[in-house]
Amino acid sequence: MRMIPAVDPEQARARQHEGAVLVDVREPHERATGMAEGALSLAAVELAQAFPDRGREIGLICESGARSHRAAQQLIDQGYSRVFSVEGGTRRWRADGLPIVVPEGDADFFDRYSRHLRLPEVGVEGQRRLQQARVLLVGAGGLGSPAAYYLAAAGVGTLRIADDDVVDRSNLQRQILHAEARIGLAKVDSAAATLGALNPRICIEAKQERVSAQNVDALLDGIDVVLDGADNFPARYLLNDACVRHRKPLVYGAVHRFEGQLAVFDAGRHRGVQPCYRCLFPEPPPPEAAPNCAEAGVLGVLPGVIGMLQATEVLKLLLAIGEPLSGRLLHFDALAMRFRETRIPPDPACAVCAPGREFAGYIDYARFCGG
Repeated sequence: MRMIPAVDPEQARARQHEGAVLVDVREPHERATGMAEGALSLAAVELAQAFPDRGREIGLICESGARSHRAAQQLIDQGYSRVFSVEGGTRRWRADGLPIVVPEGDADFFDRYSRHLRLPEVGVEGQRRLQQARVLLVGAGGLGSPAAYYLAAAGVGTLRIADDDVVDRSNLQRQILHAEARIGLAKVDSAAATLGALNPRICIEAKQERVSAQNVDALLDGIDVVLDGADNFPARYLLNDACVRHRKPLVYGAVHRFEGQLAVFDAGRHRGVQPCYRCLFPEPPPPEAAPNCAEAGVLGVLPGVIGMLQATEVLKLLLAIGEPLSGRLLHFDALAMRFRETRIPPDPACAVCAPGREFAGYIDYARFCGG
């Protein structure tokens, strides 16, 4: 095996002036922070196609020298005779005071999402997809707070948040979008302020309204995924029926005292294959069997766990990666620190998502749930 010449940045710069081509083999997000002046942007796998002349002098540079060394070895193995690697890479080039050029483009994008861009399952294409995505979050409370935080940080381009409530001091134990100084402020306005400060690249559509049969179709318009952060059964059944009608995936979450649940319902796009919320709960439980957080209490960190998992499922759906939690109900017991899973088959007689069943219209969900 031939030794690969390693030259320092000053020597590499001199060889550039003598006609050698210098190629930056780093990832796109790394190049966005600055490249050695005169270097070309090419992935290692593109080198042979870009330079068919195996006698041309080619210098390779990466961040610290390791990747360029490996790429140089690959070229030598393919018969290239004049290849060198820049010792210390772009990091040393910069430290030695040699000229750096920032490529034209969105430096904030590559810097902000650099850890996503390193993932082959996401990359630049996936991150751009997130940037174009639109998610509806119903509720800016215990579940909506952590979910919105992570979706905003991840770069989901538009978050439409619907909630008609205002910030109360009792919310602050778990609803991390809000703060003491915002008590009395509309939760959607508080959420918009917090998320805008975290990621000014995204758009927050604040809807200070309670989801209802009258507005649900408008709330779902143009949306890719719906995240259910509601705390009542009428809203859950309404969201389910609307998502089946409009063929939108629904990421469900619920918490009670020390336990939480999570599932993805996507029957609208996969009738007869995946279930909807009504397949799991054809009828709501009696009110006394399912008290809300104000009545039963909830461990403050529990909505954080479930909301974060909901955000994870939303990102997987938007990126079309991994295995969504479709047809499965995930249970979390915080006291035992234990997860368990229940399979949810589609109900062939479901009142809403059975194959071939026409949408019968929205019902009086409060009355249906015993309100």
